[in-house]
Amino acid sequence: MSLKAKADWIAVDWGTTNLRVWALDSRDEILAHRSSGKGMSSLARAEFEPALLTLVEDLVAPGTRTPVIICGMAGSRQGWAEAPYKSTPCSPPELRDATIVETADRRLDVRILPGIKQTEPADVMRGEETQIAGFLVANPGHSGTLCLPGTHTKWVSLKDGVVEHFRTCMSGELFALMTRHSVLRHSVGSQDMDETAFANAVQEVNGQPHVFAASLFGIRASGLVADMPADTARGRLSGLLIGAEIAAVRDDFDLASVSLLGSDHIARAYQAALGELGHTASLLDAESTTLNGLALAHSTYSKVSS
Repeated sequence: MSLKAKADWIAVDWGTTNLRVWALDSRDEILAHRSSGKGMSSLARAEFEPALLTLVEDLVAPGTRTPVIICGMAGSRQGWAEAPYKSTPCSPPELRDATIVETADRRLDVRILPGIKQTEPADVMRGEETQIAGFLVANPGHSGTLCLPGTHTKWVSLKDGVVEHFRTCMSGELFALMTRHSVLRHSVGSQDMDETAFANAVQEVNGQPHVFAASLFGIRASGLVADMPADTARGRLSGLLIGAEIAAVRDDFDLASVSLLGSDHIARAYQAALGELGHTASLLDAESTTLNGLALAHSTYSKVSS
């Protein structure tokens, strides 16, 4: 699709499996939003620029340099160009922290924002820091806990707008592995989830984290000897994983009131689990916060590039 109006700048969220771009005008109004499956994991270094141009070729004007502000895994060691991490405690990265990428197409002025690292306990994030920056646009100087649910869920402690510390949990990836490649795949075939089974599992494992490993195989056993329905098994597995995760982070993060950067079914599951344990959790749209974070970075482009 060709657009008559060209982009003033382009925002990019480049993940491990997906590439998302937004073309924006001078008022940060969206002219176009496109995506592809050309994530970092599928590309060699020389393939990043062509993958981007496939989506933005008609969005950039000839004879001018269009700013392209990127967050996410394009800045990893295996990505387009490594953007070194900032270290906690720190505010979210700004455009002045970005890595400039030389491109063959001179219409593109590419800047990749860095992630954040933590030395003790060792942890890293790429992409989530831009969501945090976007959250802070609407909540300047915020103190409290953010949760960014996903394949690798991030728990983040903010103090006066500064990332004090964070922790990554692999519950999303574990759920995918167990439902597709473990013995439990025979028990959780349904895409539906029993909410009561989910809530009971959250309570059970959060109160007794030591039962986690044994409870997992109990799902398979219950299917064999007690005909546990597939939706019950799926709800129980999800509840055990998220409940164990909350138990793992509760001593290091204030869970009284959590801001969840997400609104999909995964985020709603975290909201339900936190609510089951007596905590308050609000849902915020992750895509909007990402775009707000990229727009915040772009707002300083004229100063940084001059």
